[in-house]
Amino acid sequence: MARMPGLDVATTTVDKLLTWGASNSLWIFPMATSCCGIEFMAAAASRVDLDRMGTIVRGTPRQSDIMVVAGTITVKMAPRVKKLWDQMPEPKWCIAMGSCAISGDFYRDIYSVVPGIDTFLPVDVYVPGCPPNPEELMHGLLRLQQKIMDFRAGKPREAAERPPTPEHMRRPSLPRLDDPSRPEELSRLQTASAGSLGHGTQMNLAALRRSKDGEALAAKLAELKQPPVVETKKE
Repeated sequence: MARMPGLDVATTTVDKLLTWGASNSLWIFPMATSCCGIEFMAAAASRVDLDRMGTIVRGTPRQSDIMVVAGTITVKMAPRVKKLWDQMPEPKWCIAMGSCAISGDFYRDIYSVVPGIDTFLPVDVYVPGCPPNPEELMHGLLRLQQKIMDFRAGKPREAAERPPTPEHMRRPSLPRLDDPSRPEELSRLQTASAGSLGHGTQMNLAALRRSKDGEALAAKLAELKQPPVVETKKE
């Protein structure tokens, strides 16, 4: 900043200007399905006022760079959420708001509920709580701002720190995206299922299982479920 009588001149680089713009113009596409959505709406109201940090809510994924998943996602909804995510332009970011989006919480053992959106979406920030209040969502957005600035500075895009799963809770049968044991066919089938929506050839679960990738995926998931073999020494 240079100052002279009657004139202030500020200089910067184009990269710093773009980083400032990217981290302070967070356009959110809300995927609110339950009580977390009420807290999300409260965060956008006058008391917390997300607008003051450049965060506005858009009704179309093509104009958004952040998806906030707030609430329970069912198995039937998952391909729709995946398709909306795929329609968002890069770079894009995802926030899992609330314990239902993170792990399914009370409903994680129900056949129709996804036990965590990170089984089919890459999550950048976890906001735990049931439901998290608007201030916690604001804190999550501030963490995302720092992550965007680090990404713009050339640092690797590291996986978000996931809240630990208690020992008494079962892990989901489908490996998460950051799980090294996750079969490649699983991601391909999830993308194919989402991409086929709306074209009159929606791939239902039976069709997926009959496909070549479906049979290979079933075999690999069966291997993951088998207990490890313990070798015993012969005396």
